[in-house]
This record gives sequence, C-alpha cells and structure tokens, in this order.
Amino acid sequence: MIDFESFFSATQKSALAKHHPNLRKALADHYHEHGRTQEWDTALASMPDIEVAQYEFSEDRISLTLPKSADLDIELFRSQLKTFMPWRKGPWQLLGVSIDTEWRSDWKWNRLHPHITPLADRKVLDIGTGNGYFLYRMLGDGAKLAVGVDPTRLFLYQFQLVQNLLPPNNAHLLPLGCEHLPAFDYFDSVFSLGVLYHRRAPVNHITELLSFVRGGGEVVIETLIVRGDEQTILVPEDRYAKMSNVWFLPSTAALENLLRRAGMVNVRTVDVNQTSIEEQHATEWMEFQSLIDFLDSDDHSLTIEGYPAPRRALVIGNKPG
Repeated sequence: MIDFESFFSATQKSALAKHHPNLRKALADHYHEHGRTQEWDTALASMPDIEVAQYEFSEDRISLTLPKSADLDIELFRSQLKTFMPWRKGPWQLLGVSIDTEWRSDWKWNRLHPHITPLADRKVLDIGTGNGYFLYRMLGDGAKLAVGVDPTRLFLYQFQLVQNLLPPNNAHLLPLGCEHLPAFDYFDSVFSLGVLYHRRAPVNHITELLSFVRGGGEVVIETLIVRGDEQTILVPEDRYAKMSNVWFLPSTAALENLLRRAGMVNVRTVDVNQTSIEEQHATEWMEFQSLIDFLDSDDHSLTIEGYPAPRRALVIGNKPG
C-alpha cells in the first residue's frame, strides 16, 4: 500500500505539522483498500525502476524523458500504464509513451493561468486534484509546495507511478475528501476546479475553501454555470449530462453573490467557456462514454436531458486579510 511519509516529512517543520495527527487519523479512517488494490499494488511494484534525468512541468504535456542509458521495453511499459486506466486528466508523455487523456487539462490551465496570482514561492492546495496533473503545473509555475486531495484511489496510483519516476519534489497527494481536512488557515492559494457542482451544500464547500487559505490568500473556483441573472440557479431534477451527483449550477452573477455572502472579497469572474467535445472526449486511454455521449445528439447546445450544455466559469476571490 502507498504511504504518505514524504508529505509528513516535507511539512514537519512547517505550520502544517500541528495538523499531522488529525491528517494521520483521517487517512486511517478513510484510506481503505479498493477492490483492485492488490492488482494496482502489483502493477506499481513492477513499473520500471528508473529516475528520469529530464522532466518538464511548464509545457502543456507533462513530460518525463527516458535517460539515454536506460533500457526500457516501451510496449511493456505502455501495457503497464494501461493497467491504471482510465486516465482522465493530462496529457502526459511518460518515458516515450504519450497518454492522451479524456480531458485536455492544459486548456483549463491556460485559461486560468493569466488571471491567478503568480505561484512562485507560494504554498498551494488543489481540491479534487485527480491524478495530480495540476500539481505538476503548479510546481512548474514555481510553487513552493503543491498539495492535492482526492479520494479516488485510481488517481492516487497514477500520481504515485509518476512520482516514482521523478526525483524528490514538493508535490503531494492525500486520498481524502476536503471534508476530512482541518481548517489549515495556511495556504497562499487554494484551487477547487470542477468540484462545487458536486457538493450538496455549496456554501459549506466555499466555507471550507476559506478555512484552508491564509488571510489575504486567493481562492480559485471553476464550476459549471448557466446563463442568467443573480436570481438564476439550476438544480437538476435528476441527472445532468448523465451525472447523478450534480446539484448546483448558478449563473455567474448568482455565484459571485454567493461567494461574497460566504465571506470572500475581490470576487470576479475571469473566464467563461463552453466545454467542447475536443476538450473532453474518449481516447484509447479513457474508453468509456464522454461528453459527446452526454449531449443531445441533434442539438449539442443541450444535454441529453434537455438542460443547457456544460458551460464553465472561473471565479477568483480572496479571504479577507
């Protein structure tokens, strides 16, 4: 089983150390074996024992380059990587194998990056980080510490196999939900990308985000929205784009108002984007249904249920200093 001692060691001299007992308890309470744990552990242990000589975190495709002296069976390595399908966030270039993920996460990063406070020397928390793609982009932008949380076990294994190929670094993933975290009041920047609409109590999630960031720190939220005025909020009757866990789609005006009511200041919408079938699509690395299957076949401006098709906004605010 994967352990998390690198995180505890890296933060033992920081203000996070006082939260270590609670985090260890949360991991003991919530990090349980998955039905595929043995398979994934075996596959992870059989991965090449190689530490890359070169890596690139600041390009769209995160790239780890095979050392010239290394002897690697590329086709075997490709099949080992496919053990950890589906790959949803990326893209990646791992030792000569291109992983084209369901999401072009680089497109989202390129939309938000011009608007956020530069991450150089900042301590960053990414809620719902997936396999850690954004953690590496944050390190590439100069972040001092990049911590992600995501309860999905498969994503943890994808992250760990990349970490095993890299030299020690300051990216860390804890397999927890944000509701399991203490009120750190520590991070300079907190990201919640594609999470808010999954929360049954959106105000509680916003309050959690504010509890993780220091006074004056920045909160970056990306979420599904609908067109409308500050009174407009869509609560799907059942499913939205075939997802049963979508609860809350506000207009940008309603969302900004909600963030201000929850205590954020300097709230602004910096980007609105209609999700395209090029940005989210099935690939050989994610063979399940994707966005094209969630839309009305005759009218891509609607979901299969008849709601407005996915449209996403990036909204940024600050915790009062």
